[in-house]
Amino acid sequence: MSPTLVLVAGWLVPGLGHVLVKKPIRAALLFVSIVSMFFLGMMMHGKVYSATNGDVLDLLGFVGQMGSPLLYVIAHAASLGGQVLTDTVSDYGSKFAVVAGLLNVMAAVDAQSLANGRKEGL
Repeated sequence: MSPTLVLVAGWLVPGLGHVLVKKPIRAALLFVSIVSMFFLGMMMHGKVYSATNGDVLDLLGFVGQMGSPLLYVIAHAASLGGQVLTDTVSDYGSKFAVVAGLLNVMAAVDAQSLANGRKEGL
């Protein structure tokens, strides 16, 4: 399996890279963790960031959430999450969604490392 394909697949869909390298339990754990964290953030009315605002912090939030593009597109299309942070809970929700994206990037790189043999699978 091509390490680049594994990386891109793992980035697009949480856990898919680990499925491709035949680590189904790790894939399931990552999928459940990342999707749960992202949608918990949306249920807390976390903000779905966009790159068009011009604010540097919004741009960083957008980059973090785009760490899991499938979840970002679903949340954006379904109009999930608040657009204005009104309280502490919604601020935490935004951070949950950003961290879920960053965790997905780490998982995709882990799957790529397994695919190219740099890391030994357990």
